[in-house]
Amino acid sequence: MDRSEKASTAATALLQQCSGQRLFLVLSASAALSVQAVAAEPPPAFSWAGAYIGGNSGASIPLNTQERLQAGSGFGSTAFDLYPPSGERTGVTFGAQAGYNWQLGPWVYGVEMDFNFLDGRGGQSGTFPAPPAYWPPGVLSYSVDYEQSANYFASFRGRLGYAFDRSLVYITGGVAAGGARGPAILALSGRGIDAPFTVGPSQSSRMKYAVGAGYEYAFADGWSVRFEYLFLNLSLNTQLFDNGADFQYASRTRNENHVFRVGLNSLLGTDNNVADHADAQSGKQTDGDSELYSVHGQTTGVLQGYPKFPAHYTGPNSFTPFGQARFGSTTNLFAGLRVWEGGAIYVNPEISEGFGLSNSVGAASYVNGAVAKVGSSAPYLRYHRYFLRQIIGLDGIEQEPGDTGSHSELLEATQNQLQGTVDKNRLIFTIGKFSVGDVFDDNVYAHDPTTGFLNFAFNTMGAFDYAADAWGYTYGAAIEWKQDWWSARAGVFQLSDVPNSEKIEPILLRQYMGVGEFEVRYDLFGQPGNVKFLLFADNGYLNKVDEVVDIALATGNLPPDITNNDLRKRRVKFGGGVNIQQQLTPGLGVFLRASMADGRYETVDYTDIDKSLSGGFVASGLLWERPKDEIGVAGVVSGLSPARVRYFALGGTSVYIGDGALSYDGEKAMEAYYKWGVVDGLDITFDYQFLPNPAHNLDRGPVSVFGLRLHAEF
Repeated sequence: MDRSEKASTAATALLQQCSGQRLFLVLSASAALSVQAVAAEPPPAFSWAGAYIGGNSGASIPLNTQERLQAGSGFGSTAFDLYPPSGERTGVTFGAQAGYNWQLGPWVYGVEMDFNFLDGRGGQSGTFPAPPAYWPPGVLSYSVDYEQSANYFASFRGRLGYAFDRSLVYITGGVAAGGARGPAILALSGRGIDAPFTVGPSQSSRMKYAVGAGYEYAFADGWSVRFEYLFLNLSLNTQLFDNGADFQYASRTRNENHVFRVGLNSLLGTDNNVADHADAQSGKQTDGDSELYSVHGQTTGVLQGYPKFPAHYTGPNSFTPFGQARFGSTTNLFAGLRVWEGGAIYVNPEISEGFGLSNSVGAASYVNGAVAKVGSSAPYLRYHRYFLRQIIGLDGIEQEPGDTGSHSELLEATQNQLQGTVDKNRLIFTIGKFSVGDVFDDNVYAHDPTTGFLNFAFNTMGAFDYAADAWGYTYGAAIEWKQDWWSARAGVFQLSDVPNSEKIEPILLRQYMGVGEFEVRYDLFGQPGNVKFLLFADNGYLNKVDEVVDIALATGNLPPDITNNDLRKRRVKFGGGVNIQQQLTPGLGVFLRASMADGRYETVDYTDIDKSLSGGFVASGLLWERPKDEIGVAGVVSGLSPARVRYFALGGTSVYIGDGALSYDGEKAMEAYYKWGVVDGLDITFDYQFLPNPAHNLDRGPVSVFGLRLHAEF
């Protein structure tokens, strides 16, 4: 190679080296620009979706601080009105809230529930000077003594907001509860009216509500702070003071408040997995199928009516024979949070509105279990369930995440149940406020009136006189031991303070029900089924029916009155029954319940049945290629004890029935429904019930009850 060729080769090599360096520089610059471009792009917007839980504190300012006791019957002049000092004042408020958000672009919407202490509410007790009108009779002063008022408020609200990344502005509104005045005693001193005036807790027929707005800022990925204003209207609280001597005072207090508060929330987000929320320091990993929290909801509206029907007479607890139509609805939120391994707390606020037919009386097998027995023309809020449930596995075998083999099963995500793998051999403890039917007497084909049969007699044993307030809930504790093919359950629950009361017995175990159930699961011709045996005992102050009747006949004080508290003594009412469910083919199953109770005693908290036999079938739309549809048909025959027949024949009334007389025959009822599944989570049910002799009475009926139910859930 000559000198010129060497020079050419060296130049080429130099050019290639320079080109390589240039390419490297170009690639490096491009990479740097790309990194800068990525860095320059705005980070993803903050997500407000998911569950949250937190606390709040602030102040409440009452709008109305004037008190007035309006002189009514017996006084004849407003000059005798009393103006005691007001107990309403600015006070502190604090509490807790929990909710769930959905997000669509910048729009955030969701639901929230809260419970808060509210200071500075209620009447003021003391002795005060009387107005001049009282001086001539010699009454110079009067005294008012209030018991504890409901110094709290709770709400169940919707929220709608607009997010600016980590900032959220929102409006909110919904139904509230609380703020009722407590019972009170009013006494006038000196000469004149000597008998004191007494009154129970305040009543209100108007809706209580909370509306407002707020600003929330997420200062960290899992935490936010909020500033909120609420206009809290706890309605017009009315109390009628009566001294039993034709003199009355009326108190009407408008309970309205401005609430200003600051809150702190823990944002749980939408990644609802226990393992993802495990302690970062311990690094503990939990079954990947286990939910951290659970949020479900439902709303059910029922329109029922019946045409005019034959009736020889009508009593205070009868269906009106002239025909009637009524609408009622319930809306629930089912919220649950896992608090430790195997343990979870659940809270269920409920908004109720409307009435059952004839104000929920007229038939022992009452026709509507989906609407609250305590009717109201205005929506009202109650927290019917709040309880702790603890699951303890007994197999002692390490399970791999998602393992649902012979020693375990996977619980589904549903109302008041967190998804997760549990031992088949396990103990379940439940304590708090809930319904006896949440644990006992379950049946997959007939148990939930919001989705299946509406009639009481098909959703539980007809003679199962279980502990409950007027809404069907009470305080109690239950334990379940579940094995592969059998389960055993036992529980103790507070009775109402007096039978069929809105109040639960306040003293623990003074009046209570004990209940036990044993369940056997099996396969019959390859189809699953089970049978449950249940026993219960109501231990409380009850009337013996024959004693009430005998005293009424001896004194000539008819009709007999089962609500006479002077005759109630400590007694134990026993009962029990059998509950069977059997699948015939996939999509078709039958149920059968038989029950009896000691009819010597009055109805405690459920319905006016002493013996009952019910059964029916439910067919899924899978059988006719409509998988969301369902058909149900059922019938029941129930009866009364001889003592109770005698009582009702003399015109007595009870919880659900009382026609003023009785031509007895065991009550019969039939129900058929078709449920049309419109889409997932939405269904419409067409329901028909036939009662040949409502309230066990051959002199009334037959009654045809037509119903339309709309149900939605998520």
